[in-house]
Amino acid sequence: MAGSSLPEDEPTDEVGGAVDDMATLGALLGDTYRGELDRETTWRSRLDQTTTWSVTVMAAILTWAFSSGDNPHYIILIGVLAVGTFLSIEARRYRDYDVYRARVRLIQGNLLANTLNPETGVEHENWRAKLSEDYQRPTLKVTTFEALSNRLRRIYLPLLTVLVLAWVFRITAFVPAEEWLTTASIAAVPGWIIVGMLAVCYSGAVAIAYWPRDREAMGEFREGEAGEWKTNERE
Repeated sequence: MAGSSLPEDEPTDEVGGAVDDMATLGALLGDTYRGELDRETTWRSRLDQTTTWSVTVMAAILTWAFSSGDNPHYIILIGVLAVGTFLSIEARRYRDYDVYRARVRLIQGNLLANTLNPETGVEHENWRAKLSEDYQRPTLKVTTFEALSNRLRRIYLPLLTVLVLAWVFRITAFVPAEEWLTTASIAAVPGWIIVGMLAVCYSGAVAIAYWPRDREAMGEFREGEAGEWKTNERE
């Protein structure tokens, strides 16, 4: 009849309404977990692509820089700038990647782990509310500083170290007939300024990588002794 309506307390099948049926909720969370895991994997591959480009560009620059004594040494410094640019790109991508990793870990630590062994309990009593809030208002979980620190310690600080050492070798042992400060100069810029600027930049990278701080990222692995559940029982 026109104008009739359902009682307020009568359940409906409205999409987006509260789900009380455990089978439906389990299927929904299962699909959600697979979707978040796929997005995490996609962003992980994007991080790997940035790293691959960094290594490729660095290898090409070093090969060309040492192929002839007539090639300018500052091409290695251009490599430092290029790797620094890739670092900033990867740090931004890492912040996006961590959003989906945090959701996956939230589901793993509270739903899957508790389902496999209910005695362990859950890590967050209100994990469903936290996940719901993050879907409604997605937010980045780590700061740019932590993202830079993470990528420096994992990948980019070793790459920058190789470039700096290669540059030092290029202006010293590779050209033994010249004073190294003279060799380090670029056009009208004295060598001591170039050396000082590089030292400041590298020291800043080391400081960012190892500055004491509380971890914000929700990682899969923590420091500690390795587990024994895969130990060969025949031993």
